[in-house]
Amino acid sequence: MTTTEFGIVYAVHIITSHFGSVASKVCECLLRRGPLSSREISRLAESDINHTKVKDILYLLIQHNCVQAFSIEPPDGSESKATVQYIALFSNILHRARYNKFSKVVNEELGSQCSGVLDGLLSNGRLTLEQLIDRDRDSKKQMGSEAIRDSLQKLVAARFVERVPSPEPVLGNKDEGPAQKKRGAKASKIFKEPESLDERILEAATPVDAIRFPFIFEQGSSSTVADDDSNISEGKRKQPEVDYTSGPSNEVIWRPNFEELIRRLRHKACVEMVKERRDEGCANVMKAMLEVGRSQEKKAKTDKSVQMSMGSIYEELIKTDAGREMTQERVEACLEQLSATSSYLPAFVIESDGSYIVDFKSIISVAQKDEMESVVMRRYGKEAFRMFRYLSQEDRFVETDKIADAALTEKKDTPQILLKMWKDGYLHMQKLAVTGVYMPFLLWKVNKLVVSRQMLDEMYHASLNLSLRLTHETDSEKELLLLPMEKLEGALKERRNKYRAKSVLLTSARFKLDDAIMLFHDF
Repeated sequence: MTTTEFGIVYAVHIITSHFGSVASKVCECLLRRGPLSSREISRLAESDINHTKVKDILYLLIQHNCVQAFSIEPPDGSESKATVQYIALFSNILHRARYNKFSKVVNEELGSQCSGVLDGLLSNGRLTLEQLIDRDRDSKKQMGSEAIRDSLQKLVAARFVERVPSPEPVLGNKDEGPAQKKRGAKASKIFKEPESLDERILEAATPVDAIRFPFIFEQGSSSTVADDDSNISEGKRKQPEVDYTSGPSNEVIWRPNFEELIRRLRHKACVEMVKERRDEGCANVMKAMLEVGRSQEKKAKTDKSVQMSMGSIYEELIKTDAGREMTQERVEACLEQLSATSSYLPAFVIESDGSYIVDFKSIISVAQKDEMESVVMRRYGKEAFRMFRYLSQEDRFVETDKIADAALTEKKDTPQILLKMWKDGYLHMQKLAVTGVYMPFLLWKVNKLVVSRQMLDEMYHASLNLSLRLTHETDSEKELLLLPMEKLEGALKERRNKYRAKSVLLTSARFKLDDAIMLFHDF
């Protein structure tokens, strides 16, 4: 899904809050204009920023995983050198508002020590093991070098942390595109060309899994990773001979793996949806299925899981206390329930020759539909909600009178309600002229892609407003917040309590809104 206007404004606000206004100008230039060289940025940025300053800012944003550098091979026969360009990573910028959620995911699965190591990587962007140990020495609650090393190894094994990507991948020139497509029918089914330049850049920068998630640690604080060429699959692109993911002391540089963290949040949302629409038993079965298929998922935003057998699902299920209470007959009943479809709810699981596949696309689409209907209900009322739901289910153009009959609304009020939703971009209208009739028929339809984009832009706007309001509240009470809480009495203590209540309310509202943003943008 392409970036919206308020999405850009919100991302720029996040960069401003974390790195200052000058860095936000560079970031905004990249978000609005696409890939640029450092000299182009210094020329096109709205404020007067010299080339040296631009490069410093780019290095800062790369350190914090908000920008990726790349270059494109010059055409064959050209003597010109490839120019380094930079692209803003919109999703990674939004992830900066989700660090608490990521930390909670790791804390629940691996414990507080692993969560503490991840927090260090989230706040610093990229660190070596030695830097993580140095950071621990400076903290009040020290973990110790061995605990840091063990925690990092657990994080890498769980894929919550990865080796940093190539700092400057080289893309093939555009002339290579058609040549790649001239393959046999069998090869064309296997090969899938990335859809956008962003995906091509990220694909080229990402190393093979044997390098991206190494598990072999050498002894000592200056730990390095043994990269054996025999462990690298032939299906991936050739890696450079220089170890681009190591620091000056040949130590591996690590960063958070946002793809895996988002995958865990996506899985959690799927389980919650199944629990809400089915029951807790089905939710437990779904959770076990996600555990079985997770390692086979190639990307976070996949439509369907791999096939899995009843035995593998039950074997994973009985590892939990809730799962041990379920018999195999009960699990089979849950799978049958999850595979069932109805007029109002699609199947969440696909059964095929005794195997089962999780239909992520189906689960997420139901969650998105629920969110859309919830917004329509709050904004336009029950009658509009019934009309919107009916049109969503029909997924075609329907005339006004039929909508009124299906939604049980007054025919004289129906056009006004539909027009309100149309003006706000929630409906698509088509006029049908009929011979001999003075007034044309009005046909209505819900364009789900357009509505999703519209809602997402509104969510970015709302999240931006909540963030700005929280910043305003904090700035207005800056002097009060410097005073120790135990020394506050009377009116000052009451003001401090009011600020805390506002802060909790605004933060929780922003977190809940971000769940909806992830549903439409990341899931």
